[in-house]
Amino acid sequence: MIPLHASIHRKMLVVMLATAAFALLLTAAAMLYYDLRSFRQLWVTDLTAQADIIGFAATPAIEFEDRQAAADYLESLKGKPSIIAAAIYSANGSQFATYTATGGKAVEFPALPALDGYSVKGNELDLFKRIVSGQEILGTVYIKAQFDIFGRLLNYLGIVGAVMVLSLLASLLIARRMQQKVTQPILEIAGVARTVMDKRDFSSRASKTTEDEIGVLVDAFNGMLAEIEHVIDERKRTQFALEDSESRLLELNAELEQRVEARTAQLAAANKDLEGFSYSVSHDLRAPIRAIGGFAVLLGEDHQTELGEEAKRKISIIRSEAARMGQLIDDLLAFSRLGRKALEPSDLDMAEVANNVYVRLNHADPNRTVDFRLGSMPHAWGDRALFEQVWMNLLSNAIKFSAKKKQPVIEIGGISAENEHVYFVRDNGAGFDSRYQAKLFGVFQRLHREEEFPGTGVGLALVHRIVTRHGGRVWADGKPDEGATFHFSLPKEASDGGV
Repeated sequence: MIPLHASIHRKMLVVMLATAAFALLLTAAAMLYYDLRSFRQLWVTDLTAQADIIGFAATPAIEFEDRQAAADYLESLKGKPSIIAAAIYSANGSQFATYTATGGKAVEFPALPALDGYSVKGNELDLFKRIVSGQEILGTVYIKAQFDIFGRLLNYLGIVGAVMVLSLLASLLIARRMQQKVTQPILEIAGVARTVMDKRDFSSRASKTTEDEIGVLVDAFNGMLAEIEHVIDERKRTQFALEDSESRLLELNAELEQRVEARTAQLAAANKDLEGFSYSVSHDLRAPIRAIGGFAVLLGEDHQTELGEEAKRKISIIRSEAARMGQLIDDLLAFSRLGRKALEPSDLDMAEVANNVYVRLNHADPNRTVDFRLGSMPHAWGDRALFEQVWMNLLSNAIKFSAKKKQPVIEIGGISAENEHVYFVRDNGAGFDSRYQAKLFGVFQRLHREEEFPGTGVGLALVHRIVTRHGGRVWADGKPDEGATFHFSLPKEASDGGV
């Protein structure tokens, strides 16, 4: 078996010599079979001729029953060393004369002669041949011969061996010369491949010397090296560009971080100033607004008899707008305080919190009839006071905007999604145009006129700010005169352990 690490030169040489040897052995076997078959047939023919000669010569002796003459004829077989015994049988099948080679082993002659023919046992051959004179059978000649088939086989094998050795030597010389044209291009490819592997030099190329399949292999190999070289060059250019881009990106990131830090500091200062300003303005505006409202009340009470109906209506408007301005100031103060208030999270039973808020709202107007439906809701983790404010704003909105319905319906509930808990408040009230839902959660943003539904437009902004501070989100769906649904979500991680 050829070793796996053997060179292709050696492998091809072994294959060629093995093929030649197999062909020679097959030819020698065929020729040996033919020679042995021809040799045996020639030998049988020769013995048959000997038997005919002996039969012809012994015919007079058999006719005159001269056994000694017949025996003398058989003695002429001494010149045939291969014949070890012979006999002449009379017509009745009895032995008439016998012959045994000198120095040969004892031979047991057949009791009766067989029909014309021969049989082979090992290297011995028994032949029977009738003696015929005219149309009369006078007797039978029996010859037992021994032919040296093994000696002939050894001689033949010696000749075959010598021929094979000479043929293989000639094949070896021819193969060495011829295989260079086959293996040389392959060996050159292997050398180039080894150079590429050792030196990482993909600019090397194998030379093409033939236009056959090996030439195609050389072209494919050189094409592969060219493609790899192109890819490596492109990769180097890309790497250089990437390194340059990374360097520039790091510089830009550093510059951006500085700008972000500066902008963040400026924004924090601006927010602080804005919150302080909002708080101061709201706080300072309270006294004038209260004074306006108070003086309007005194004006109406002290000069009631002097004022006409139009004056009284205007004083009533002043008092109403003063009260509305006071409510706006209170909502603005609450919104500004929310940004400074630290969260105090705890486990919240949302169903209990929402139900308690609705009970408080219902006590404020016990004559109101609402079909209130409280569904199951998952627990959450958050600031209880702030979420009471969330439910207060959402439920008060639902009550307000469904108040004009003949049978107001308010439904609240919640579900657990994959990564968050989702809660909702649904009513069958006035609803809203979904095109303007982006304005719902802005400060002082309203989608209905003050005459239809009173309010300051700060409640939903408070809901949005509280929920986003807890890592959640707020959205709404609705249609005009078909009700609205407000949703908010809280992350499960916060609900499972803290904010």
